Amino acid sequence: MSTPLRIGNASGFYGDRFSAVREMLTGGPLDVLTGDYLAELTMLILGRDRMKDPDRGYAKTFLRQMEENLSLAKEKGVKIVANAGGLNPAGLAGALRELAAKLGADVAIAHVEGDDLLQRAEELNFGKTLTANAYLGAWGIAECLNAGADIVVTGRVTDASVIVGPAAAHFGWARDDYDALAGAVAAGHVIECGTQATGGNYAFFTEHEIGVPGFPIAEISADGSGVITKHPGTGGVVNIGTVTAQLLYEITGARYAGPDVTTRFDTLTLADDGPDRVRITGVTGEPPPPTLKVCLNGLGGFRNETTFVLTGLDIEAKAVLIKEQLEGALKARPPAEVRWTLARTDRPDAETEQQASALLHVAVKDADPEVAGRAFSGAAIELALASYPGFHVTAPPTAASPYGVYRAAFVDAREVPHVAVLPDGSRRDIAPAAETLTLSDVDEYGLPAPYTQAQVRRAPLGKVIGARSGDKGGNANVGVWARSDEAWRWLAHRLTVTEFKLLLPETADLEVQRHLLPNLRAINFVVEGILGEGVASQARFDPQAKALGEWLRSREIDIPEALL
Repeated sequence: MSTPLRIGNASGFYGDRFSAVREMLTGGPLDVLTGDYLAELTMLILGRDRMKDPDRGYAKTFLRQMEENLSLAKEKGVKIVANAGGLNPAGLAGALRELAAKLGADVAIAHVEGDDLLQRAEELNFGKTLTANAYLGAWGIAECLNAGADIVVTGRVTDASVIVGPAAAHFGWARDDYDALAGAVAAGHVIECGTQATGGNYAFFTEHEIGVPGFPIAEISADGSGVITKHPGTGGVVNIGTVTAQLLYEITGARYAGPDVTTRFDTLTLADDGPDRVRITGVTGEPPPPTLKVCLNGLGGFRNETTFVLTGLDIEAKAVLIKEQLEGALKARPPAEVRWTLARTDRPDAETEQQASALLHVAVKDADPEVAGRAFSGAAIELALASYPGFHVTAPPTAASPYGVYRAAFVDAREVPHVAVLPDGSRRDIAPAAETLTLSDVDEYGLPAPYTQAQVRRAPLGKVIGARSGDKGGNANVGVWARSDEAWRWLAHRLTVTEFKLLLPETADLEVQRHLLPNLRAINFVVEGILGEGVASQARFDPQAKALGEWLRSREIDIPEALL
C-alpha cells in the first residue's frame, strides 16, 4: 500500500485519439487504464442513437479499442474502467463478453447502472426529455473491482469517478475518508480530459515542444495525494501551468461537489516533482451534498444557417440590405428565432479577396422543420441575383437539422439507484452517502497586498496570465492564473467583475461570479447564460466557450512594466 497506484487515462471525449489505449498500455507501467467518453452533448448523441435502436446507446469506439487491446491489457495486468456504457452499460458489458469469448481472453467484466432515470422523468418532474441521467459516484466501480473485475464499464458517473473508484478499492478507503477521496478527485479532474493535462490547449504552448502530447497518468498514494505525469518519451509537457489550467477547467467556486465528496480546490498545493511531474498535496474534503445532479437532454426543434460573404466597400450597408431582404422574404412565417452576427474580418486595401471580406452569419430556429429548412434556404438563395454586389455564401443552406436542449436538475440521492453488477451477474446495491452537507460558498478570501508600480504599458492580458475556459450547460467558466506572486497580487486587484465585463463585452448584461483560489494564484469567473440552452443548441459562436479565455488573454490592458 506504500506504492502509489498508477492510473492512466486514454480518452477525454467520445472521438479522442483511437490509438491512445495501445499507446498507454505499451508506453510504460500502469495499474489501471481509464477513459472518459461522456459529455453533455454526447448524452444527446447517444440518446438519438437509442431512439433508432434500443440496443445501442453506448460508445462503439470503446468496443473497437478493446478488440485491439483486450488481450494486451489482460497480459499486462492492467484493469480498465470507462464510462463508455453511456445510456446502455449493460449492453456494452454484454458486447464485451461476446468479444472476449471471440478473442479467447479470460477477463472478468462488470458494469455499474442506475443512473438512467428516463422512465421516471414524469414522476421526478423532469418534464419531456430524451435522456435523464444522474451523476453517480465511485463506490459502484470499487465494488466491481473488489469482486475481481478486470473491466468495469459505467453509465453516467462523474468524470473523476473512474479514477476515484480504482483508488478507493486499492487502498481500502472508507466512505468518510474525505481527504483521501478529495485528493483522488483532484487528480482525476486533472487527467480525465486527457491531453489537456499534458500541454494540449495550453495558453503558453509556444514555450514548449507540444507535438502529439502523451496521455496523462496520476500516481495516487494511500493518503490521496498524487503526482501527475506521463509516459517517458511521449510528446507534450506536464508542469505546474498545465496542471493548474486543468484544475480550473469547468469548475465554479472553491467547493467542487461530487456524489462521494465535496473537494476543496482552495486547499490543494502544487509542486514540481521532477521533469514532467507535478505533485498535488493538501487536498481536503467534506461530505457530499444530499442531492445528485441530473443531466437532461431534449430535442428543442430545428435549426439552419448560412453565411453571406461581404467583400470590399460598404460592408455595413451590404449587411443592412441582405438582412432587410431576407427578413422581408420570411415575413409571412418568420422563424421563431433569427440570430445575425457580422464578423468584420475584412481589412482596407487588402492584398487578397479573402482579406477584403467580412462574414455575415444568420442562424434560425423553429419547431417546424419546413420553416427552418426549405422556407429559409429558398429565401436566402433566391436573393443571389437581387442583393448586394459580390453576393455569395460560404456554402449553400441545407435542410433543417434537429438541435438539442440541455437542462440540469437535482434529485435526492436516496431516490437514485446505484447498482454494481458483478462479473458473476450478481447485483449489489450501493447505498447513498450516509453523511451529507448542503453545498455553500466558502467565506470570501481577503485580497493579497496590492502590487503597485507607477510605470505601466498597454499590452495583451495574456502576456502575464494564463486562462482556460469551458462550458457547463448554458454557463461558461473562465479560469485565469498568474505565474508569480507579484503578478497574482496585481491580478487579484485588477481583474474585477467590472473589468472582466469591460474586456469581454458579450458578458456585460449577464450575471458573472468571481471566485478566488489563492493557492493556485487563480481566479475563476462563471458567466451565467452565455451559452443559451447548452452546446447542443448552438446558441453562439464557440458554443462550448473553449476559446473564451483566449479572447480574454488577447484584450489589451495597462500592465505594470515589471511584470512584462
